[in-house]
Amino acid sequence: MATFLIDAWVLIWATSDPEKLSRKARRMIDDDASRVFVSHATLWEMSIKVTIGKLHVGEGFFGQLEGLGYEMLPMGEVHFSVYRQLPLIHRDPFDRLLVAQAISEKIPLMTCDEEIVKYPLKTLW
Repeated sequence: MATFLIDAWVLIWATSDPEKLSRKARRMIDDDASRVFVSHATLWEMSIKVTIGKLHVGEGFFGQLEGLGYEMLPMGEVHFSVYRQLPLIHRDPFDRLLVAQAISEKIPLMTCDEEIVKYPLKTLW
């Protein structure tokens, strides 16, 4: 059974345009045995983008995620502690928080972001 955290683009593509995912990513997300985590930071980032009109998701998108099998990963002090120690390789604070969460939770992060893969963590794509 695979356990991993996904970034915002992986979540968007998995729920709306799975052909944009790599074959491996699609297979892992679709596997009923996988534990696929979505960070509250991702939901926060996406909510901001919806509010300012930079992202459009379907009605009820956020409320249906757990029903689709995604598990929510809240932000906690251990994540912020790791976050404060990360080098500024990636300028996006939401992406750095995902890195900190993946490191803290000792789980891979599924992403195609080339800046994230420069951090010392396991990534999937």
